Amino acid sequence: MLKLAAIDIGSNAIRIQLSRVTIFEGNITFKRLEYVRFPLRLGQDVFTTGKISPDSEAKFIKLMQAFKLLIDLYEVDDYMGCATSAMRESDNGREIIQKVNESLDLEIDIIDGDQEAEMINKAIFPYMDDKAYLHIDVGGGSTEFNFYQNNQKLLSRSFKIGSVRHLETNSAHHMWDEMKKWIEQKVIQKSVKIHAIGTGGNINKVQDLTGKKPGKPISLKKVKETQAYIKGFNMDERINKLQFNPDRADVIIPALDIYINAMIWSKSQSIIVPDSGLKDGIMQLLYERNKEKLN
Repeated sequence: MLKLAAIDIGSNAIRIQLSRVTIFEGNITFKRLEYVRFPLRLGQDVFTTGKISPDSEAKFIKLMQAFKLLIDLYEVDDYMGCATSAMRESDNGREIIQKVNESLDLEIDIIDGDQEAEMINKAIFPYMDDKAYLHIDVGGGSTEFNFYQNNQKLLSRSFKIGSVRHLETNSAHHMWDEMKKWIEQKVIQKSVKIHAIGTGGNINKVQDLTGKKPGKPISLKKVKETQAYIKGFNMDERINKLQFNPDRADVIIPALDIYINAMIWSKSQSIIVPDSGLKDGIMQLLYERNKEKLN
């Protein structure tokens, strides 16, 4: 038996997942022991001022203390903490991470867009076959595109536009042109039918609202209809009637803009939503580096 912990420090929220991994009769099972999602929007600071505010820093350190306690209490065999676009673009991000490493003995890595994409890819491989896929991952501060064919990744690109950055800045307009150009010139040129696969909390919420199971395609028409349905509610109604978290209620519309446009540009008529993300990719990587301990 293995106990593993994955920490995902995003731009819109921060998560920890603790899982138990066992092998029984040749089958590997991941059992979730604990999952915490805390709505600390680091991107709100970074994408407007370029740095993490003292208040957000204090909350972040308290949150890491809580995560460290969980790791210790569950007697975790291995863990990994990864911080993405907000932390890597912040003027004081590395300084804050160093404080956490030294004061809490909790190691956190700031990863780049390529590393982030690679980890997420580990979580989505079971949902793909030898067809052509455009993987769309929309985070709070960045969007990653990956193109696969015959189970091989052929292209990858990270763009500095995400649900929070889209909300907080007006400088993202040129990114839309860059994303469209990249898909049309790089992906469409492959002259094959392209299937979309989407990861991220906002497309997962669409999956919840449509009642689709993970891995089952959702049509572009249905994604557009769901976005229009959500737009029909104000913020209070989204929180109280649709039961959205407050930090989901305001970013879901701009996030869906990215998914919808990427599908249109790539001529994808549907999107597969595995309900997997960075934390799941981290968990898979942790398993791979510890699997010999299960034998």
